[in-house]
Amino acid sequence: MEMLQVADVVAREKGIDRDIVLEAMEEAIQKAGRSKYGHDHDIRAKIDRKNGSIEMKRYREVVEKFENEEEEEVHLITLEQAQREKKDAKIGDFLIDDLPPLDFGRIAAQTAKQVIVQKVREAERARQFLEFKDRTGEIINGVIKRVEYGNVTIDIGGGRAEGYLRREECIPREHLKNGDRVRAYIYEVREEQRGPQIFMSRTHPDFMAKLFTQEVPEIYDGVIEIKAVARDPGSRAKIAVQARDGSIDPVGACVGMRGSRVQAVVNELQGEKIDIIPWTEDLGSFIISALQPAEVAKVVMDEDKKRMDVVVPEEQLSLAIGRRGQNVRLASMLVGWDIDIMTEEEETTRRADEFKTRSEAFIEALDIDEMIVQLLIAEGFTSVREIAETPVEEMMEIEGFDEDIGQELINRAAAWIDAKDKELETKRTELGIKDDLMEFEGLKPEVLIKLGENDVKSRDDLADLAADELIEILGEGSMKERDAEALIMKAREHWFAEEDAAKAAEAENNNEEDAAAQEAPAKAASNA
Repeated sequence: MEMLQVADVVAREKGIDRDIVLEAMEEAIQKAGRSKYGHDHDIRAKIDRKNGSIEMKRYREVVEKFENEEEEEVHLITLEQAQREKKDAKIGDFLIDDLPPLDFGRIAAQTAKQVIVQKVREAERARQFLEFKDRTGEIINGVIKRVEYGNVTIDIGGGRAEGYLRREECIPREHLKNGDRVRAYIYEVREEQRGPQIFMSRTHPDFMAKLFTQEVPEIYDGVIEIKAVARDPGSRAKIAVQARDGSIDPVGACVGMRGSRVQAVVNELQGEKIDIIPWTEDLGSFIISALQPAEVAKVVMDEDKKRMDVVVPEEQLSLAIGRRGQNVRLASMLVGWDIDIMTEEEETTRRADEFKTRSEAFIEALDIDEMIVQLLIAEGFTSVREIAETPVEEMMEIEGFDEDIGQELINRAAAWIDAKDKELETKRTELGIKDDLMEFEGLKPEVLIKLGENDVKSRDDLADLAADELIEILGEGSMKERDAEALIMKAREHWFAEEDAAKAAEAENNNEEDAAAQEAPAKAASNA
């Protein structure tokens, strides 16, 4: 009965099934039995689940004859020998012999203990993973067990598991110490050799969203929806909310009576300032709200590039940008578009420069007067290629244009592009630009020529560049650093594919060599 009592205590303490503990004990007894009688014996132990009695038996399989004489009387027995002990024995049966109770020696007892501890630990890890793998995306409370170099280990689930809060996932300037209670967001649960790793965060945007869900009943009930969150942890955040019912004020509900609801979230986030913004499908109106408290004069959007120019009065520029660009950066994260802030004067100068550049390009390419140029620019044409690709029916919709004028402009644009393409092809050949760079998606002909002139003549040459080198070649302001990095990483994709293929081939060769090595002794024995 002591066996059963020990199993009950361990199962309760570790939060695992009693049968798992008993199976671990059975395996430990089997291992001790094999240590005593010989490791080649098939010894099996069974603990009675009602009275705790232990049965230990030896199993021998009945075979026609031994393939190897060394296996005689170990875990096999010939049919002839078996029928002497049991007349009705046949091939495939097992002869079962009772073994006397095992007197555990010190070494056997230590081995049995190690087996039980290992099995219980494995069961505990499996239980932890099953318990927490579906809790990703939850906020959980815990007690800090230790802090090492800013990395925090948290006791969660009343000692049943540990969570890890890495230094970069802690709110800046937040002082955490042993014994503190802390709330954090589970963003990943990973099963590893050393057990389940539960990674937590207090800087994740969804942490703030979940805190609002806990504090605002309307969000929990689904009456108000959180559409987007942007955070600069420990400093400032923006959250966009929308009410499913038009009669409810989503911002007011999140703020609460005298700011009680939002203040509870602010306190948890160590004083992080939170702007609550009403969500709207009208992107222009939404970005105006997102840039508050700055006043916006005009928004110009480029849907293809997901980029917008926001024009503000001179006195509002610093407010719109924010300290160290914080306000515009958070608004950009909230909307998911790139945002350029400029004053009205800068916007006027920029538009004038763009108009002049386009006018000169159209006059040179199409040989037309300024009045037609103004009409084309007013209709939104930005390049000669756009004109060449526009159907004549759309050209006829421009005021003052008929079919003849529209078709003539399209023909002139197409002829100019053909001439330019031939010129670029000749230049490409002279520069020795390779086909893999020519076929690389995302590079315009004029960009290819600039690259070729700077000895970037293949995809590998492009992949070798750093982002700042690419921007320097193309000219300042031609491309943002992150766009340059994305282009270079795309150029490197074939390197990674080649590495993966090489690793797969090496692994396959290793497997074949291992198989050959395993077959060699068998063949040698067979030949002998």
